[in-house]
Formats: sequence, structure tokens, C-alpha cells
Amino acid sequence: MTTFPHHTAETAPEAAKENLKASEKAYGFLPGLYQVMADAPQLLDTYLRTHEAFVSTSFDNTELTVVWQSINVEHDCHYCVPAHTGIAHSMNIDQGVIDALRDETPLVDPKLEALRTFTLALVRGRGYVAQADYDAFYAAGYGTQQVLEIILGLSQKILSNYTNHVALTAVDPAFQQFSWNKTDKVA
Repeated sequence: MTTFPHHTAETAPEAAKENLKASEKAYGFLPGLYQVMADAPQLLDTYLRTHEAFVSTSFDNTELTVVWQSINVEHDCHYCVPAHTGIAHSMNIDQGVIDALRDETPLVDPKLEALRTFTLALVRGRGYVAQADYDAFYAAGYGTQQVLEIILGLSQKILSNYTNHVALTAVDPAFQQFSWNKTDKVA
């Protein structure tokens, strides 16, 4: 098995140091994902920029959470599901939404369920989506802008989910209380 380095602001390549320092200052700790990504400074920088772009889309905090967690769960990301659960709590997302996303059960709000369903159709179809899926998404009040914004969110999650898969990134202590395993939910 390949072991990936976990960098600090002191051990990271020069091009990653400022991002690591800023992240540690912002969060009060250095997320394990960032420690791994720092080995490829362009990956870390792209991830951080993509995150900032996605949070500035037309989606509100609950919708952002629906997109992130739908993708995290679908990709079976042992790191991002707990991390985004903690983030969802800090964003004051309704506990019912958090639980439904983690447990892969339908969301009570039909518009949020349409967002979750369309996001999953986009992920599972690798960008190929049936017209009926578009129609249901648009009928819920979303449009072409949101289709493209989901792709932006998906690009962010591919960067993090795949990094965590290859590096087997340990869940940060701040998020261990939200540990999650897809096989526990499927059984």
C-alpha cells in the first residue's frame, strides 16, 4: 500500500505553505485532507479555490450541504461524510436533513429531494442525465444555472473524495464523533 505524506506548514512544498497556514488559522487545526493535498500544491490550491467558488453559487447553505453530502455518500468517502456532517452542524442545517443525507433516505422537503435526486443522477450518469431527470429538477424550481453549479460542486468533491480514497486519510478528531461507513447503512 502506498503511504502519502501528511504535511504541516513547515514541511510542505513552498507553494503549499501559505494555504496551509491560512487553513490552520481559519479552522484552528490543519485538516488531514489539506495535509495530504499539500504534497501537490496545485491540487490543494485548486481544491480551495473550487470550494470558494461553489459556496458563492446560487445555492443556500442547506442546498450546498445536499449537493456535498449526496456526492460524499455516493462516493463512499469515509472522511468527507463526517467532515461535512460537522460543517453542516456549524451551518445550522436541520438535523433531519443531515440524517437523511447520511442514511440515504428521501428528504422531506420536495425541492431539496429534487436537488439530491438530480445530483445523484448526474453523478451516476457521469454527466449523462435523462430528460425526465431534468424535467423533475426544473419543475422543483431549479434551472440550467444550478445544473452547472452542481458540476462545480462535483468537481470539488472529486478532488477531495478521490484524494481521501487513495490516501486513506484519517478522520480529523474534530469530526470523529460523526464517523460514518456506507456498509453500515446498506446492511
